[in-house]
Amino acid sequence: MNKVTALIPAGDEAVHIEAAIGTVLWADEILVAVDAASTDGTAGLAAAADPKVRVLVHEYGYSARQKNWAIPQATHEWVFLLDADERATPGLGPEVRRILDADPLEDAYWIYRDNVFMGRRLRHGGGRTDKVIRLFRRSCRYQDRRVHAEIEGYGSAGFLRGRIEHHTFRDWEHYLRKLDRYTTWGAEQDFKDGKRGSWWNVVLRPVHRFLKQYVFRLGALDGVPGAVSAYLGAYGVFLKYAKVWHLEQGGRLRSGADGFTPAAGEGPDEVPATRVSP
Repeated sequence: MNKVTALIPAGDEAVHIEAAIGTVLWADEILVAVDAASTDGTAGLAAAADPKVRVLVHEYGYSARQKNWAIPQATHEWVFLLDADERATPGLGPEVRRILDADPLEDAYWIYRDNVFMGRRLRHGGGRTDKVIRLFRRSCRYQDRRVHAEIEGYGSAGFLRGRIEHHTFRDWEHYLRKLDRYTTWGAEQDFKDGKRGSWWNVVLRPVHRFLKQYVFRLGALDGVPGAVSAYLGAYGVFLKYAKVWHLEQGGRLRSGADGFTPAAGEGPDEVPATRVSP
């Protein structure tokens, strides 16, 4: 029988951590990797949530680095990764157990996410096709990227039927601060990768993003939350490429190392409602 560690990266996530842990009690071990800069009692709440919880505190840096540090700390061969603002839906745990008990043929598994934005589950705008690899062998690692890091090091991957519920919006202050941080990281990564803040990228890509999400993928059917999500997505694309242009001109951006206090549970794939990729 294969055992599994549920890994939850978290930082200043007191509002979410107990609920997240409560949805993975089916795991053999629950490992919570807390950002050392966290100040809201996340570590204490996690430790008191259940006897099988093991809390480790580590300097954050950025999402992929924190996760890659935490993965080898897992006791078991299989890791189920859940961010603090996510919930494993009721059918997901039993499905994971069945797969592991049957000796899995794959090294990793994709899981679809349902995104809850401003209190409403987004059923359109592309949100229903949002998927991430979250069940994988402990030998796998995330790409060493500040944004859009994906799991690598697996031979084959399957799909699970169960889903993850992702709560993408806490409040406006938190959300806009997060958007600013990830557009900065995205701009730094794109500039490093050779992308440029051209007129097309700064002016037309945001328009394209809005039309794709709100019109072509029917985000309008999600009402006001769908509209807000589409506008913020377009704004995120604009902001990222405006920052890329700024870097081209020799400017500097405030990154996590010199001003921002990142929340460890907010990885690059944790903002699908306003993801800033084209």
